[in-house]
Amino acid sequence: MKKLKIAIQKSGRLNEKSVELLKNCGLGFENYKSSLITSAANFPLEILFLRDDDIPEYVQDGIADLGIVGENVIMETNADVTYLQRLGFGKCSLKIAIPNNSPITTLEDLNGKAIATSYPVILQKFLDEQQISADIRTISGSVEISPGLGLSDAIFDIVSTGGTLKSNGLKPFTDVISSEAILIGMNGIAKEPVVAELLQRIQSVLRAKETKYVVLNAEKKNLETILSLLPGVKSPTVVPLAEEEWVAVHTVITEQDFWGKINQLKAAGSQGIVVMPIEKIIL
Repeated sequence: MKKLKIAIQKSGRLNEKSVELLKNCGLGFENYKSSLITSAANFPLEILFLRDDDIPEYVQDGIADLGIVGENVIMETNADVTYLQRLGFGKCSLKIAIPNNSPITTLEDLNGKAIATSYPVILQKFLDEQQISADIRTISGSVEISPGLGLSDAIFDIVSTGGTLKSNGLKPFTDVISSEAILIGMNGIAKEPVVAELLQRIQSVLRAKETKYVVLNAEKKNLETILSLLPGVKSPTVVPLAEEEWVAVHTVITEQDFWGKINQLKAAGSQGIVVMPIEKIIL
């Protein structure tokens, strides 16, 4: 079986979640904090720990077969890679932000203004789409301080909570793109059986993360109404209880659906509702 190489961030906001995902897929590896490369003991996989900016090009050039990296980095590098799976973590927005006292009120007001950013490619594409001509000033790190130093009229940067903007006297002006961690692959790599196996493991972990195993008790007379509220991987499982007119209903449901239906389930006669986490779901 082909031995894969996957590149993940060595340090930064995606590192911990990437390592957690791979370990939840049953991959055993150690010493990743003190090394640039490590091997899984129980799967044909080597893990490379790189700067996030380098990951798309490593995958594009075939140095790594796979990579986990933020979508914003892929877009900025214009790497020719295949999106294999959105991973649901590392979510953020890239926004244009302006000083609290800025006279800028519309996108057209950005014409002729200076905008500092570490993402000039994404910003330029957005400005071109909006037919805006601005002076893009590329800065590596600490973009948020540039308006205060008189280097720019606005910034374009990653915003997660907005706390950094606020502490630097800035406010969000307009959203440009949303980003999250993506599993990417070298073009054509998805055909490899070992990639399909790893992808199946990843997808089973992701499905389990957003779903819950629910068990509830119900009188038989209320069963039809309750079942109509409950989806399942196939359909809910109904098990007779010792008390003749009662059954236990077992099902798998997304957490969002469950909280949306909890009051309906209770009103329909559900009792003793137990909600449990799921480790993996393999379809």
